[in-house]
Amino acid sequence: MFDTFTMDLAGRTLRVDINRVGKQANGCAFMHYGDTTVLSTATASDAPREGIDFFPLSVEYEEKLYAVGKIPGGFNKREGKASENAILTSRVIDRPMRPLFPKDYRNDVTLNNMVMSVDPECRPELVAMLGSAIATCISDIPFDGPCAMTQVGLINGEFIINPTQEQWKNGDLQMTVASTKQKVIMIEAGAKIVPEDKIIEAIYKAHDVNQTVIAFIEDIVAKVGKKKHEYESCAIPAELFDAMKEIVPPAEMEVAVFTDEKQVREENIRNITEKLKEAFADNEEWLAILGEAIYQYEKKTVRKMILKDHKRPDGREITQIRPLAAEVDIIPRVHGSSMFTRGQTQICDVCTLAPLSEVQKVDGLDENVVAKRYMHHYNFPAYSVGETKVSRGPGRREIGHGALAERALLPVLPSEEEFPYAIRCVSETFESNGSTSMGSTCASCMSLMAAGVPIKAMVAGISCGLVTGDTDDDFVLLTDIQGLEDFFGDMDFKVTGTTEGITAIQMDIKIHGLTRPIVEGAIARCREARIFIMDNCMKPAIAEPRPTVNEYAPKIVSIQIDPEKIGDVVGQKGKTINAIIAQTGVKIDITDDGMVSVCGTDIEMINKAVELINIIVSDFVEGEIYKGKVVSIKEFGAFIEFAPGKEGMVHISKIAKERIDHVEDVLTLGDKVTVKCLGKDKMGRISFSIKDAQ
Repeated sequence: MFDTFTMDLAGRTLRVDINRVGKQANGCAFMHYGDTTVLSTATASDAPREGIDFFPLSVEYEEKLYAVGKIPGGFNKREGKASENAILTSRVIDRPMRPLFPKDYRNDVTLNNMVMSVDPECRPELVAMLGSAIATCISDIPFDGPCAMTQVGLINGEFIINPTQEQWKNGDLQMTVASTKQKVIMIEAGAKIVPEDKIIEAIYKAHDVNQTVIAFIEDIVAKVGKKKHEYESCAIPAELFDAMKEIVPPAEMEVAVFTDEKQVREENIRNITEKLKEAFADNEEWLAILGEAIYQYEKKTVRKMILKDHKRPDGREITQIRPLAAEVDIIPRVHGSSMFTRGQTQICDVCTLAPLSEVQKVDGLDENVVAKRYMHHYNFPAYSVGETKVSRGPGRREIGHGALAERALLPVLPSEEEFPYAIRCVSETFESNGSTSMGSTCASCMSLMAAGVPIKAMVAGISCGLVTGDTDDDFVLLTDIQGLEDFFGDMDFKVTGTTEGITAIQMDIKIHGLTRPIVEGAIARCREARIFIMDNCMKPAIAEPRPTVNEYAPKIVSIQIDPEKIGDVVGQKGKTINAIIAQTGVKIDITDDGMVSVCGTDIEMINKAVELINIIVSDFVEGEIYKGKVVSIKEFGAFIEFAPGKEGMVHISKIAKERIDHVEDVLTLGDKVTVKCLGKDKMGRISFSIKDAQ
């Protein structure tokens, strides 16, 4: 026997089966929303992992292609590494749930979500988010839930709660909001320049829906929930803190921490660490946890100074942005480049343009293969934070930061008809001390403009931080947080947008939620800051997109032809199109609807290729003049090739104004001639005249 719980959620039935499957997991929820089915489990180790100072939580989102009736490609014919969508979904589940586990909990916890069936009306990502929350709440794993998540779309000015796949892709807003019973705990959004007040309205519409889901989860927990297990606390002993303060008084820690140079601060902390190691040399138990204790001492010092004295580690005012600098064209020969510097955060972004055939094809839980025309990639090498580490490719953080900057700029990109290019931006982190993803957004916007991409508006991004006290109204918002304020603070609220509205939001917190005044204050603070960055840093470097792509970028000319004549352009086994490419050195792409894109770096060769294609698909009106080459000589005349695969005949009587006895008396193979079209002969062949073209 198993327990089934149902509720109406946005006009569809959400069904949760408990104790039907996965009974050996600490918690398992078999989720059904429409025909979308997701198996969500929560498991924990019996004992804490030794030698760590963090909570080891892993969140997985597994996309099974059988869920949409597909067999995976490749030789193995099985799912490989997680897709970008799966990684981003895992991050969206992780971010709101992680703060709700005990801070001193060190047992390994894994939340696994396996997508087994997909109904396009019910997005599997949402079902997995709810499944993880339910599986954890009913388990014996310590967790301060329930929490719930709702997605919001915006179509024709109207909010859509938990939109369908189609509504999600085509609407003006893609927002996910997570809440506890009291507060908002996570916001993730992409928007097509939506005003701030509309964004706030969407957040709290989702928050209201979350309350109905939380009530549903509470009912499930009351009936089938397990008692939370006891665990071994890894909290730092109070007596250790007391001993540390005697050796390093709070005033000394304040001096060590409060400097605008990251390297100086780190050196100060190293000196304090050595001092404490010497003092506790005979206490192995304390030495084992000294690093975490110093971190906590440093954290308390920073938070106290910010909250009580409004004093930031680098001496800035609460609303002050670090020194800004921007420049373009710093890398030669690339299609577009820029560098954006904010304090000790520095990003170099390089933009590359290519034909639309270079779009990224993404296969996943969608009916069709998705084509990504704009790609943003973010790299975070160890040297950017003064560390040494072997590079093993982008991790989840890098993929998440790249996706955020990509989402920030998508709404301002020109359409394919306006700008028929595939576009890739790569953000290289040269130096990092907080909010490199927002630096990447600014740098990418400038490199796009430098490359001649006619974006619709300038986009900038900034992050707002938070330090809270003992009550809901005791808090300080921090504009442009550096790394230390991110590590020791309670929030990283990233917002990107234009002067008119928001294009992306990503909010992470380390506490149990934000009040509405904090959310509204952070959004307002980010608007002021991003406009300041645009006006005082980005616009002086490059105020608008360049009118043309640069000399090293490919030039693309697009023409529309009759789809029925695509075969004429391609020719038998590609002979005709390959001949055009060989003659001109261009690249040619043809879509099924007859859109032909000719790409190359030499505009003369591009125009020549376009001319040849137009000739091939034209109907050869009598009286038109063409240029061609003699490719064959017969007794009765000569054949002229005027485009690859296209020939017409000049009868001997039409070669010269005077009578000639032999074609060879006037023409030789390879001669270039100008001819006039006489129409078609009785056999349907095109006839030309040389003498009438003179």
